[in-house]
Amino acid sequence: MSGRLPDFPWDTLAPHAAAAREHPDGIVDLSVGTPVDPTPGVVQEALTAAADAPGYPMTYGTSALRAAVAGWFARRREVPGLDPDGVLPTIGSKEMVAWLPTLLGLGAGDVVVHPEVAYPTYDVGARLAGATPVASDGLTSLGPQRVRLVWLNTPSNPTGRVLPTAHLRKVVDWARERGAVVASDECYAELGWSAAAPPVSLLHPDVCGGDHRGLLVLYSLSKQSSMAGYRAAFAAGDPALVRDLLEVRKHAGMMVPAPVQAAMVAVLGDDAHVAEQKKRYAVRREQLLPALRGAGFRVDDSDAGLYLWATRDEDCWATVERLAAIGILVAPGSFYGPAGARHVRVALTATDERVVAAVSRLARM
Repeated sequence: MSGRLPDFPWDTLAPHAAAAREHPDGIVDLSVGTPVDPTPGVVQEALTAAADAPGYPMTYGTSALRAAVAGWFARRREVPGLDPDGVLPTIGSKEMVAWLPTLLGLGAGDVVVHPEVAYPTYDVGARLAGATPVASDGLTSLGPQRVRLVWLNTPSNPTGRVLPTAHLRKVVDWARERGAVVASDECYAELGWSAAAPPVSLLHPDVCGGDHRGLLVLYSLSKQSSMAGYRAAFAAGDPALVRDLLEVRKHAGMMVPAPVQAAMVAVLGDDAHVAEQKKRYAVRREQLLPALRGAGFRVDDSDAGLYLWATRDEDCWATVERLAAIGILVAPGSFYGPAGARHVRVALTATDERVVAAVSRLARM
């Protein structure tokens, strides 16, 4: 297995983490997107109320959960009429990214396309299925390859780029002409920072004409609701696709725990805690963005999400080393493909105190 998968990238960051920890005031870890703020009370209360769960949960999710997802899409993503039968809870979104090609039955000779700068698990998921991963932002350059799955990630991890409606529509049209599935990872959709570039869903009527055939959106509650430890996420879109995924997942025992499903229902109906959490991230972003620019960085894209995509126009590992020397740990852009080799990803997921420390250190850089 290890021979056909790349090394886990974060393992290679360990020496720089050790260097950053030597700072007299401790490390400021901005390398990962792990939420640090408390899980909202509405989540904890719903989980506690559903804690008596002696039976097995439903792989398909409760009807209340699937209806809540459909209602959330209508209210928050401007996607009316999502069929609750086209909703499937998942054990976090990463497991679906990793296993979707396998669940779809892809294998040797099948091509999985993902963005040129992308979360590494899109590539890994194709390899696990025995399919061929291809990094490309231009579908027309793929020629006659047997493309079976096209991954989109908007807003992007790591760049924060938001794909416009016209681009999404072109991808849908291209894929439908070839019988390919389009899967859009939209886990950062509630964290848009630019009024000029609001995140638009793959399932939005302006993108797909209200026709969800062959389309699947992945969404996680980890970021918007500080629920990473709950592994609470879902896929939504084409009911026929969801039925196919459901059949495999029932055999494999891939079930979201019943108390977590209950917490998801509560969260999806409560917008106030999402707005509160977004304000926290906005404050940290407003501090880190000018601090990076003042330290000689250029910040590209970064219109949404939890990261700043920054560069000093040097090799990313040189930047990582430079920042580790002042106690700040960031992720090298090369983790996300060769096209990211001159950028670093700076996360907003640190406590307010650590962000203030980072700003102070950058001012002296």
